[in-house]
Amino acid sequence: MEENKDKIISMKDRVGVFLKLFLVVMVIVIFCEILGIMKFKVGPGQVVLLPMLYAVIIGIISTPDVLGKKISGLKKLISKDEIELAGTMVMLSLLPLGVKYGTLVGPNIVKIVQAGPAFLFQELGNLVTIFIALPVALLLGLKREAFGATVSICREPTLGVIGEKYGIDSPEGTGVLGTYLTGTVFGTIFFGLLGSFAPATGIHPYALAMASGMGSGSMMTAAASSLATAVPEMKETILAYAATSNMLTGVTGLYSVIFFGIPLANFLYKKLEPKLGKKGGK
Repeated sequence: MEENKDKIISMKDRVGVFLKLFLVVMVIVIFCEILGIMKFKVGPGQVVLLPMLYAVIIGIISTPDVLGKKISGLKKLISKDEIELAGTMVMLSLLPLGVKYGTLVGPNIVKIVQAGPAFLFQELGNLVTIFIALPVALLLGLKREAFGATVSICREPTLGVIGEKYGIDSPEGTGVLGTYLTGTVFGTIFFGLLGSFAPATGIHPYALAMASGMGSGSMMTAAASSLATAVPEMKETILAYAATSNMLTGVTGLYSVIFFGIPLANFLYKKLEPKLGKKGGK
């Protein structure tokens, strides 16, 4: 009887956490939507600030122990319980978004089929980042953490592969988890701004749309939405290309990491660590 009573109390506490979390999210969403989209020119490019960007920033500075303070109005509502629940709710909240982007793929299927090979080969381009990121990580003093942190953009598939192969508590697991968390916190902001500046590079918007699909729903949405806002006449195709690229990255990216990313990162690590690694690193 005592155990059942404790479970009932625990469920009541959990419902309270749900209600507080949804209330906080609703307040943030309404506030950010009222602010709306902001645009301003910086050099040859145009920065597009979306409501999603404001929401991420508010979420960061209102989180306990981030920047040493919290937004006073949310101080009593946001605790570690809400934060832990929010992490699991992110994936669920992205499911309707995936359905929406799926409806964009269908009407543009002819254009997508025509660009088919480009979608497949663009995944191999992600491997090039290892050549840049791994040396930098070694110069910063990381050891095997550098391998885990740079083997890919480190979203859920890579987290699972590295966790299974090396263990999530291993140095490799620490590295991949570090990049995963960094992407979760700053990725949306970075890719949102990158999508705004990208058209100024002269690269075709369709190519930039494909590059937006890096395997993260939130990052892809931020980059593609900013890009579509900057090039409104190509909006539908940009969003369709980005959604398709993101879907293929989720499928092909797993095999790319297993068969290409891990062997390549291990090979480069063995070659570069003796030369670039700092003494005293972990």
